[in-house]
Amino acid sequence: MKQRPPVKAKAQFDQRRKEFAGLDLSSRFTRIRDTNLWGAEESVSGLGSELAATAKLRDELPKLLADLGTKSLLDIPCGDFRWMNHVDMTGIHYVGGDIVEALVEENRAKYAREFLRLDLCADALPQTDVVFCRDCLVHLSFANIVRAVANLKRSGSMWLLTTHFLECEENVDIEDGDWRMLNFELAPFHWGAPERVLVEGCTESGGGYEDKTLGLWRIEKLM
Repeated sequence: MKQRPPVKAKAQFDQRRKEFAGLDLSSRFTRIRDTNLWGAEESVSGLGSELAATAKLRDELPKLLADLGTKSLLDIPCGDFRWMNHVDMTGIHYVGGDIVEALVEENRAKYAREFLRLDLCADALPQTDVVFCRDCLVHLSFANIVRAVANLKRSGSMWLLTTHFLECEENVDIEDGDWRMLNFELAPFHWGAPERVLVEGCTESGGGYEDKTLGLWRIEKLM
């Protein structure tokens, strides 16, 4: 199995794991935001949401969305909208959703976009062409990923674009708020190969996660 350097989000969670005992999903991610647990200087949404980390993504994402004929997009979780604010969304109705109420309120005050307080696993989601779900499922337990997928199907949205590690050799379960890689072609998901992949050019942890991508799947076909 490929050896990879530690990820800051996981190391930080491991150090403070006891603080999360008994917390529900909303409270867990609110605590992560309130303590800046993921340790990024630019964004409470973590190192992957800083501008340097998203340079390639900001350039390539509009092209992919255009290829799909995207007219509407749900960005969940939208976090603090730090990097997405710099993405060209011309002609696309953008909706940002997050489980952390404080982030939603702050975004509404700062940006001329639509932001909703939404739990991906439980709340009724708007129907959109694309659901953009970056750096989210990697923080959820298997049980809540199952709930999230079922909820996405109920929304009637068409495409899911989500974080996917091409060379991850095994999916392991975690408690919510922790972190691990996910490869949705493997058990327990077996989604099949994504229809498209957008390689992010991830340089975190010394380039140990260069296989980090956004994978595209039709939601109706997810298992």
